[in-house]
Amino acid sequence: MTDQTHEARLRAQPEAIQARVRASFDKQGLMRTLGASLAAVSPGAVEIALTPGPAVSQQHGFVHAGAVSAIADSAAGYAALTLMPPGAGVLTAEFKINLLAPAAGRRIVARGQVVKAGRTLTLAQAEVFAETEAGEKLVALLTATLMTVQGREGVGD
Repeated sequence: MTDQTHEARLRAQPEAIQARVRASFDKQGLMRTLGASLAAVSPGAVEIALTPGPAVSQQHGFVHAGAVSAIADSAAGYAALTLMPPGAGVLTAEFKINLLAPAAGRRIVARGQVVKAGRTLTLAQAEVFAETEAGEKLVALLTATLMTVQGREGVGD
């Protein structure tokens, strides 16, 4: 992707980007199963929130690493989708996650951001925070490589 094309996508109508991401997110059964919600969408960035509870906890009462990984992966993927042309979607080709602290708080938030958007591959990251009475605590960091898929509108992890 040329810098000029990238810049044009960044100037695209934020309402259209939000509508596209929200429509795709609403089709994701896993996010629905986890009780995750789309908290914010802007060009190159997406925020997904999860309220901790028994359905997403592990044996010590913390949010399970699988749930943390899922919202981080989706946040990074949807951040990439915001920069894709109409008719294109993204699929995660690989990701690495570092779990830095137990995910415990009143809300867990994954903030995905595009690092470098390309025609075929996009690099994105997601920081996952636990919101507590004392403030936010970084609990995980994900880096992902996402591939562009033509003819697919949504994220299909």
